Amino acid sequence: MRFVAYSDGGTNGLATAREDGSYVGRLAGDPRYPGELDALVAKGQGALRAAHEALLGGGPVDLSKISFRAPLARPGKIICVGLNYADHSAESGFKQPDYPTLFSRFASGFVAQGEPMVRPKVSDQFDYEGELVAVVGKGGRHIAKGSALDHIIGYSIFNDGSIRDYQFKSPQWTVGKNFDGTGAFGPVFVTADELPPGCLGLKLETRLNGVTVQSAKIDDMVFDIPSLVSTISEAMTLEAGDIIVTGTPSGVGMARKPPLYMKAGDVIEVEVEKIGVLRNPVIDEA
Repeated sequence: MRFVAYSDGGTNGLATAREDGSYVGRLAGDPRYPGELDALVAKGQGALRAAHEALLGGGPVDLSKISFRAPLARPGKIICVGLNYADHSAESGFKQPDYPTLFSRFASGFVAQGEPMVRPKVSDQFDYEGELVAVVGKGGRHIAKGSALDHIIGYSIFNDGSIRDYQFKSPQWTVGKNFDGTGAFGPVFVTADELPPGCLGLKLETRLNGVTVQSAKIDDMVFDIPSLVSTISEAMTLEAGDIIVTGTPSGVGMARKPPLYMKAGDVIEVEVEKIGVLRNPVIDEA
């Protein structure tokens, strides 16, 4: 199942894909509107299936005419993974860690498909990082690696826009990873049963103004999704609706000579095979 959260005329809606790839949906206020994805994910696969069936009876949704919203508006936890591709660790000048490098993002910095990513006034070092998102559907603590994928209900795409000079002002990356308008998320939420286990075999690609700047297989992750779920749950209880932003491959702008940072007028795209393309223009902060 594939879902799109959107708004039309200022009213929130939810759409689902039909077998032919077209989308149909319902707006809030419709008696059969199934609710927001955040709540549906928290209720589990059965709720998503019922929502899909309810939406199939809705009206056509032209994705070129609606305003996308982030698939999940307020995840309980946004856990990001740094240095999860060996080639990216090397290009960034870090020794590959033997334990996942984890940091947090906040939903206040999200932008949806088509919305501008914002280069802040205080920096010209606005970098792209294309990433796969794993969405937790079943919570737990001390989750065994062998059963970890049972806790992932679906996937999406993220662009972890990073303000590099602020990221490295201190050993903690939080500020440089949480400027307003820098975390692009979407455009779709795809249930795990539509994709290979752990998304293995799928290709991730980032394009800046149509030129490929990052390209890797999900298999290249140092810590795969089962490992991340198991490791994170050693420390904290994962809850339905939490998201894990799983890391970026090599090719980031910071590591290029000369550096290649995003600027106003650019268009940045992140594509994950069989999921979709997350596309955002770039603007300067007003």
